[in-house]
Amino acid sequence: MSKNWLITGASSGLGRGLAERALARGDSVVATLRKPGALDDLLASHPGRLRIVECDVTDLDAMRRAVAQAFDAFGRIDIVVSNAGYGLFGAAEELSDAQLDRQIATNLTGSMQLIRAVVPRLREQGGGRIVQVSSEGGQIAYPGFGAYHASKWGIEGFVEAVAQEVAPFGIDFVIVEPGPTRTNFGTGLDVAAALPCYADTPVGEIRRALDGGYFEFADAAKTVEAMLATIDEPNPPQRLVLGKLAYEHIRDALTRRLASAEAQKAIALSVMEDA
Repeated sequence: MSKNWLITGASSGLGRGLAERALARGDSVVATLRKPGALDDLLASHPGRLRIVECDVTDLDAMRRAVAQAFDAFGRIDIVVSNAGYGLFGAAEELSDAQLDRQIATNLTGSMQLIRAVVPRLREQGGGRIVQVSSEGGQIAYPGFGAYHASKWGIEGFVEAVAQEVAPFGIDFVIVEPGPTRTNFGTGLDVAAALPCYADTPVGEIRRALDGGYFEFADAAKTVEAMLATIDEPNPPQRLVLGKLAYEHIRDALTRRLASAEAQKAIALSVMEDA
């Protein structure tokens, strides 16, 4: 049975990849984007099954209108993909106030407001699935990406809470945590002006690596296929880790965290009230 999708941030990268694959298999898609014309080729190839809505997720009124248009267009939406976002690099003190505000407004607040806007519609129709595109950066942290990590750790915590709230209504979530992937993510990276004092620190090392092909990249098409296969599962995992580096980094971080928690067991229990 064909499905109806709402995909934000669909002009390129994983968002466009999902839209292409969904349309190719006969599904219908409402795609939101900030760049008019970016999906004209798909619109020409799939008339009637692709609707394009210009929308910036930081504009709450525009985003709510886009959600209403999506549900009105096809009667129901089965899968919502919250994909709009970008990366910001710079040590905490290198970031401008505007850069910090925009990062949180786009990656965190925008995703939260999208979820808040679609939940009532999904609840009223009897259920649906929300796919939140996060990052390995939602469970680990690199120096220089503090604001980005704050947005990703924040949205993952929000999703975990909301998933428990709406499970009784047949609504579930998949958090996608890709590592470095061969998309245009790097070209859209906002890089703060460097302070000389960070040149010989881990921040400076990563800043130089950004231009040097430091990372092992996952294949974008394979990533989209893995996402699609998982989204189609009747009972998918709440977190989907994609890519060699993402798997290794998240595994190692969770192992260290668990070991640290176990080491603190005695002091944790020592503060309890006496029976």
